[in-house]
Amino acid sequence: MFTRDVTGRRIAQERLFPGLPGTVRVMIAVSLAVLVAVVWIANAFLTERFVEATRQRAELRQSLYAGAILSELQRNSVVPLLLARDPTLITALQARDFSASSQRLISFVDEIGSAALTLMDTEGRVVAATDRAELGASYGDAPFFAEAIRGSDTVFTLNPTPGGAYQASFSREVRDGATSLGVIQVEVDLAQFERRWRGTTAAVVVTDASGRVIISTEPRWRGQALGQALASLSVPTALERALQSAGAFGPGVDEGFFSSTALMQLETRVPFRGWRLVSFTSYESVRERVNGVLALIITVFALLLALGFYLLNRRATMRSLGFQRESAALRALNDRLSAEIAERRRVEEELKVTEQSLAQSSKLAALGEMSAAVSHELNQPLAAMKTYLAGAKLLLQRRRPDEALSSFQRIDDLIERMGAITRQLKSYARKGDQAFERFDMRDAVAAALALMEPQLRQHKVRLTQAVPNHPVWIEADRLRLEQVVINLVRNALDAMLGAEERELEMLLSHGDEAVLTVRDTGHGITDREQLFEPFYTTKAPGEGTGLGLAISSGIVKDMGGRLTARNSTRGGAVFEVRLPCVDKRVDAAE
Repeated sequence: MFTRDVTGRRIAQERLFPGLPGTVRVMIAVSLAVLVAVVWIANAFLTERFVEATRQRAELRQSLYAGAILSELQRNSVVPLLLARDPTLITALQARDFSASSQRLISFVDEIGSAALTLMDTEGRVVAATDRAELGASYGDAPFFAEAIRGSDTVFTLNPTPGGAYQASFSREVRDGATSLGVIQVEVDLAQFERRWRGTTAAVVVTDASGRVIISTEPRWRGQALGQALASLSVPTALERALQSAGAFGPGVDEGFFSSTALMQLETRVPFRGWRLVSFTSYESVRERVNGVLALIITVFALLLALGFYLLNRRATMRSLGFQRESAALRALNDRLSAEIAERRRVEEELKVTEQSLAQSSKLAALGEMSAAVSHELNQPLAAMKTYLAGAKLLLQRRRPDEALSSFQRIDDLIERMGAITRQLKSYARKGDQAFERFDMRDAVAAALALMEPQLRQHKVRLTQAVPNHPVWIEADRLRLEQVVINLVRNALDAMLGAEERELEMLLSHGDEAVLTVRDTGHGITDREQLFEPFYTTKAPGEGTGLGLAISSGIVKDMGGRLTARNSTRGGAVFEVRLPCVDKRVDAAE
């Protein structure tokens, strides 16, 4: 195109100036030859550079799009697992009371960013949903419901909607132990990507493993194979002739056509179920940029050839056009920079708000954990005080004041212990070794059993102890270790309620580690994976907080040990507290 333009211009100049001397004609011819060579080289060089830059931007944009899709799918894939374990939803399905379930799902959907949340019973009937119009609908035969009921993991389904779009969802069965209660469905908002991509200059489609278009900036492509969708589009003959006459935009560049514009087709893999993302980026901007630069080159040569007889008006016009293009480019650049600065400021403000929200959430979580810990730790001494008060009352009625004074002395010891517990909990968040001391672990076990002695007698539990005859030295927080032992004994008593044989074994052994084993004859452990999770309890509502074992495990870890649990071959549960031993004799020698 540019060669033909330059040659035509040279012929026109010879016709305009037939009487020029031969030297001037040679100079003009040489200048025109140099101009043609420079334009040809610049055209090839700039086209290659600009095409490569456009390709890199398209590849980067494509990677960002694929990452956004994968991030959205991964974020929504974990939601069914979390909601399937939500105690409120499980309780609602068990009690068949869904008066507050829809509102709870609505409160979740804003935080999660999902399109919709739906809760169904075992028959597929919608009992709670963020879209209240769905309440009462039946999906018993829907693939997402049937696959979730049959399997034990989260199920992903992709179904077409009457509007031509595709609905992607993750569903999972809600269970209470081995009992199926229903199915929770999380719908992924795929339409948000189409809305975002339509504001760009590229056409983007996402296909599944079978090659079917599921997301597209061109709605008529959805549901078709990509090859069929492209084959159905026609290219005007005039545009095809113009592109062929202009030549290729660079060596090795594959050209496609869409909406009468030359396009670059790129394809990348979305690492999710064989999905692929295909984008079509326009070459139009490349051609405009190359033409702008070449126009400037031609303008410079035109100024050099203006030897007095060149049309001044033409030279001034070319300069004016060059200045106008440069000004437009500068204004566009300035507008883009202003927009990027404004966007950066907006993102920084949103980041500050998010950081403040996270900090507030962390404070509330810490406050709740501290309150629950205080309530749980004070329940044990309070229960013992109630038992001692009942015994003292009975002794006073029988006119045995000396023995009653002994009970009152134990109550005074318990009050002192409650004060020590509250002082200990005040420093619960500070993990340090200020309260660590070296002591005989036998003394801590004996003190804990003395505190639990009334409950053991009340429940008619036979206690069997096996401790070494010599000290078992450890370095730990004695008060908190006693709390752990008391909590294990209390859990054993609760587990043996209703059992015909109530026997509690306490075995203390040592080597490199001091091992305290607590075995009961209760019903055993049903779920070992969630045993040490906060708020997990097998007790009836109102009888336990589900924090005892979680707090005990944390205390043992802080002291450098570990708390484990298993079922006994003879029936019941076995808990082991393992702590590192210290050699008192070596310390004394040192």
